[in-house]
Amino acid sequence: MIKTFQYPSASAQKQLDAIVRRGLAFKVKDTQTVKKILADVCRNKDKALIRYINRFDAPNLTIKSLKVTKKELDQAERRVDKGFVRSLNKAARQIEAFHKHQVEQSWSVTGADGTMLGQLVRPVNTAGVYVPGGRGGETPLVSSVLMGCIPARVAGVKNICITTPPTKSGKVNPYVLAAARKAGVDTIFKAGSAWGIAALAYGTETVPKADVIVGPGNVFVTLAKKMVAGTVGVDMVAGPSEILVIADQKANPDYIAADLLSQAEHDPMASAILVTTSAELAKAVVMAIKSQLMELPRKEIAEAALKTYGAVMVVPSLAACFDLANQIAPEHLELHVGRPDRYLGRIQNAGAVFLGPYTPEPVGDYIAGPNHVLPTAGTARFASALSVGHFVKKTSVIRYSKKALKRDAPDIIRLAEIEGLTAHARAVSVRKN
Repeated sequence: MIKTFQYPSASAQKQLDAIVRRGLAFKVKDTQTVKKILADVCRNKDKALIRYINRFDAPNLTIKSLKVTKKELDQAERRVDKGFVRSLNKAARQIEAFHKHQVEQSWSVTGADGTMLGQLVRPVNTAGVYVPGGRGGETPLVSSVLMGCIPARVAGVKNICITTPPTKSGKVNPYVLAAARKAGVDTIFKAGSAWGIAALAYGTETVPKADVIVGPGNVFVTLAKKMVAGTVGVDMVAGPSEILVIADQKANPDYIAADLLSQAEHDPMASAILVTTSAELAKAVVMAIKSQLMELPRKEIAEAALKTYGAVMVVPSLAACFDLANQIAPEHLELHVGRPDRYLGRIQNAGAVFLGPYTPEPVGDYIAGPNHVLPTAGTARFASALSVGHFVKKTSVIRYSKKALKRDAPDIIRLAEIEGLTAHARAVSVRKN
C-alpha cells in the first residue's frame, strides 16, 4: 500500500529518488533485442517485418494483408456504436480546435539596406503514428489515434501512416479504425512493437519511410524510438505514466484518491504522488485509496504501482509543495488548492497542469483538447507535450544586398580568421570590391 512520509526527510528523499530513477532505465537484454530487430527490418524489410508479426501477433497474416483495406475501414464504421461516435466526434473537434492555436506561419523582415531575414515553416512529408494494441486489441487506445494524427493533419502533413499491432486473427480493433478515419487517416499497417517502429523508420516495400514517428508504446517501442532518433524525428522517449497532486487541507480526499488510482492502474511502474500540507488529508486519502482499490478490475496493477512508486508527502508549506513538484517535473500535475490559478506562476516543470477539483487527469487524456502525449521521468524540465510543432521544420532564409555585405564584411572576416577558416573569410572578401 502507498506509504506516507514527512518531507523533507531521508526516507522521503530515498523514495523520491527511486521514483525518479525508475523512468528511462532499460535492461541490456531488451536493448540488444531491439537493436537486432531494427537491423533485421532495415536489411530485410517486408520479409523480416512479416516474420515478427507472424511470430508474436498474427500467425497467418501475409504481406498482402499488412495494410488495412477500405473494406475493413467501412466495416469498422458499421460495427461501432452511436454513443462512441458521438464521443469520438466531440473529442476530435476539441483536440483539433486546441492544436490549431499552435500553427506557426512563415515570416520575413526586410531592412532598409536591402537585407531580408526570415523563416520558412513547412510540414514534414510523412508522419508515422504508433498506436498501442492494448491487451491484444481488446482495449483499443482510440485516444492515441486522435492525439497523434490530428496535430499532424493540422500541421499540413500530407501522408500520415498508423502502425498498430493486429489481433491474433490479423484484424485491427474497429474502434481504432473508426478513430483513424475520423482523424483523416486511411493508411494503417498491422505492425506493432519494435518492428513496427523499424518499418516506419527505414521503410519497407509496403510501409513508407516516415520523417517523424510519434506515439506511446511499451518498453520495446520506446527503445526502438530512442535508437532510430536521428534517422527520423521522434516526439520523445517516454517512460511509465505518472501523476503528482498538490492539495491543501480543504481538498476532497475521495477525488484525490480516484485521480492517483487513475494513473496507478496503467502499469506496475506508474507513479502516483500526493504532496500536501495537511497530515489529516494525507490520512483520509490513504483510507480512500484502500476503499476504492477494492472496486478496480486492475487492482493488482494499481496496488503494485502504489506500493513501489507511490508516495504521500506531508510538507511544511504550499511553497514547499511547489518546490518539490518542480524538482520531480511530473507528467501530470493536479492542483487541489483554493484559487489554483494563483499558483501557475510557481510551476516551472510539468507536462500538463490540471486546475481545481473538477479537472481530473482523464479530462486531458480524452476530450479537453491539449495533447496527452507528455514528457515523463523528469523530462518535463526540457521537453513539451506532443504538438503541431513536432510535425514541421523551420528553414532560415537570408538575403544580403551589396551594401549590407560591405557593412558587415570586416566583422565576418575577423570572426572567420579567429576560427582559422580562411576560405570562409575569402568567400566574403572576394565580394568586397
